[in-house]
Amino acid sequence: MNYSVLIVDDDKLVNEFLVETLKRAGYECESVFSGEDALVLFKQKEFDIVLSDYKMKEMDGVQLLKHIKNINQQTAFIIMTGYGTVETAVKAIKLGAYDFLLKPVTPETIEHIMQRVTEMLDLKQENATMRQELSDKFQNIIGKSKEMREVFELIQSVASARSTIMITGSSGSGKEMVARAVHYASNRADKPFIKLNCAALPENLVEAELFGYEKGAFTDAKKTNRGRFELADGGTLLLDEVSEMPMNLQSKLLRVLQEREFERIGSATPISVDIRIIATSNRNLKEFIAAGNFREDLYYRLNVIPIHLCALNERAEDIPLLVQHFIEKYNKENGKNVVGVDQTALNLFMKYGWPGNVRELENMIERAVVTTKNKTLTEDDFPVEMAIGHAADDSPGLKVPMKLEEGSKFLILKTLEKFNGNKTKAADALGITTRTIRNKLAEYKVVEN
Repeated sequence: MNYSVLIVDDDKLVNEFLVETLKRAGYECESVFSGEDALVLFKQKEFDIVLSDYKMKEMDGVQLLKHIKNINQQTAFIIMTGYGTVETAVKAIKLGAYDFLLKPVTPETIEHIMQRVTEMLDLKQENATMRQELSDKFQNIIGKSKEMREVFELIQSVASARSTIMITGSSGSGKEMVARAVHYASNRADKPFIKLNCAALPENLVEAELFGYEKGAFTDAKKTNRGRFELADGGTLLLDEVSEMPMNLQSKLLRVLQEREFERIGSATPISVDIRIIATSNRNLKEFIAAGNFREDLYYRLNVIPIHLCALNERAEDIPLLVQHFIEKYNKENGKNVVGVDQTALNLFMKYGWPGNVRELENMIERAVVTTKNKTLTEDDFPVEMAIGHAADDSPGLKVPMKLEEGSKFLILKTLEKFNGNKTKAADALGITTRTIRNKLAEYKVVEN
């Protein structure tokens, strides 16, 4: 894809050199000689890439960067200067500059940085397009990994069948979203999608919720009530965490699956329904069957089309897509304008174990977007245990099993390291007092600065 480039430099020779270099490399570009002119032109026609000098009269490159980012956060901004300092470079990067180059720059340097920028913009465009396509097709299920592509293909191929589906995967992996995607990709999409969480109701209420009841069927039955099977007629019924269904109801469910009819509690009149059953479970159902907690014949009735969702740490390449998706979602919900995460935080995400899967990632991003004061999320916007867990993975001194006191020492020292020795911040992160930290350091014979 061809991206538009704006060159801003008050040195006529440098300006012409940059224009010639970029045009020879195949880029289409325009140039101006001041930050003020750049801003006027940018408001008339937004550019994908801005290549700007730092030291200019009136408006310098960093001031221009601020104005440009306020207009369009997605513009890639590169600053060049012959007066480079670490402080200026850090300030520019924090404000959203893509890179900071020291003059004089060679044609090779310019072409190399432009290649990197265009590759980054290509990837952003590809990800944005993919997120939109996946959102439209699959109810906001996000992923480009081999595992998720297989799930998408399976959803499309089985959506309009009547066969029962069993979705398995650990808690937070997105089982209900896949069930909804199946329903809305099917020829039942305009019919009801009804859910029953088998683990959320007391045992004595599950039957009434599933099958309904007649007026007077029991003490509190003041009127006839339709159950989830009737409500889902023509559509889809999701039995969430079906492994938690009481054993006495499993046989009744089996009969409904076989005969496609049931009776309300207190009635002998059969009711026929046309529904698609989708069940989910986060348990190993074969182990549950072996332990006598789940009927084997019901398992085979439900498991006609199995869909398994792997854990998030098994499809880490989907994490950047998910992160950006959740940032955009919670920006919109909370009126925020966070543009992304920095590389350090993203590296932590890629190495973290994600025991809570996609749900845990979403919760972390929501909290960070709401609480951050920055345009870009950093490591400091996320729980300290993420960094500690990463450090623990790389530490030869941390072994499992190990004595509790040894683990405590490791945790305290690593937390202090993260906060550059600040005992107050470390104590807050660990949920203990600074006095406890001082006592522990004395106990470990660690000399305080």
